Amino acid sequence: MKILGIDIGGSGVKGALVDTRTGKLLQERFRVDTPDLLTPAAMTKTIKSIAAHFKWHGPIGVGFPGVIHGSRILTSANLHKSFCNFNAVKIFSKATGCRVALINDADAAGLAEIRFGAGRKTRGTILLLTLGTGIGSALFHDGRLFPNSELGHFPIRGKSAEYFISSNARKRRELSWGIWGAELGKYISSLEDILWPELIIIGGGVSSKHEKYFKYIKPRAMLVPAEFFNQAGIVGAALWAAEQK
Repeated sequence: MKILGIDIGGSGVKGALVDTRTGKLLQERFRVDTPDLLTPAAMTKTIKSIAAHFKWHGPIGVGFPGVIHGSRILTSANLHKSFCNFNAVKIFSKATGCRVALINDADAAGLAEIRFGAGRKTRGTILLLTLGTGIGSALFHDGRLFPNSELGHFPIRGKSAEYFISSNARKRRELSWGIWGAELGKYISSLEDILWPELIIIGGGVSSKHEKYFKYIKPRAMLVPAEFFNQAGIVGAALWAAEQK
């Protein structure tokens, strides 16, 4: 089944057609850079432009970095605040003329990794962390998703963990890979004390550089990089749309 997957991030929106039977991209992904925070109206135009790029008229899966309840976005920590309580399914569907399914972006990435990537052979509890503008998280048990875990907002020194631990935070704070990796390791240890996962998957663009910082992390669980790297959100959004009726 072919579906358009769209991944909304803090610095860009990217999409591609996905074969949901295999998890493979059918065409090169199309990216729209968003250096400024887009309003919901501007984001709607961007979603429409991606659908138009692929001349697409079928189902669309959209991953958004916030808490999702049904058709609505409830939180928007790293994007425009006007997305809070925004009925994205209704507006995106009207703009594109397509059926739209909405999912948290990290949950989408997790679906891709569970079905076709680094978590496909593991049962039990799996935690995925995506490190980028913020920290996304997805939690699974025996393949079942616990949605909207939002562990990037786990408190550290009075702020959300992503303020200190995200990939953007490493750059902003000008940390070496070693110092950042050690701080990431402490954060992961705190999550392990609560969740006790058997497998931890690190996703986001920085997962392709895992050899620079994994050696500074000492988890109980097995720690692996995501296999889809920064394509996971696209694939998972498409998988989510395929499952919605």
